[in-house]
Amino acid sequence: ERKIRGIMLRQTEATSAKMAQSIYDSVCTIVIFPLLVYLGASGKTTDKKSVKICKFLGDISYPLYIVHYPFMYLFYAWVWSKTFTFSQAWPMALLVFFGSIILAYLCLKLYDEPIRKWLSKKFLVKKN
Repeated sequence: ERKIRGIMLRQTEATSAKMAQSIYDSVCTIVIFPLLVYLGASGKTTDKKSVKICKFLGDISYPLYIVHYPFMYLFYAWVWSKTFTFSQAWPMALLVFFGSIILAYLCLKLYDEPIRKWLSKKFLVKKN
């Protein structure tokens, strides 16, 4: 009977953790993410510095989306395999963060923009 109670308690804890994660995911997807998109789309930038920052972030957004996944999975595998503490993993997390931004920028400049330029010349006809 004691073993059964222990198993039931562990199952209840796992179920409640899954439920909490489901609620969190739902709130983020239904409320927080649309709110962030709305705030970003409705904002206006007026000074040159913020325009440059927004342009840079907009330019690297898709390359960053593509390149960060492999790095994050490798980072998580590294952290979980060695069970590092937060303070031990922090320097590598910063390296992954900035490394992903740098790699995204390089992909933008060395791959995305040249390919778009070539495709535009090849397939888009200029109107006279």
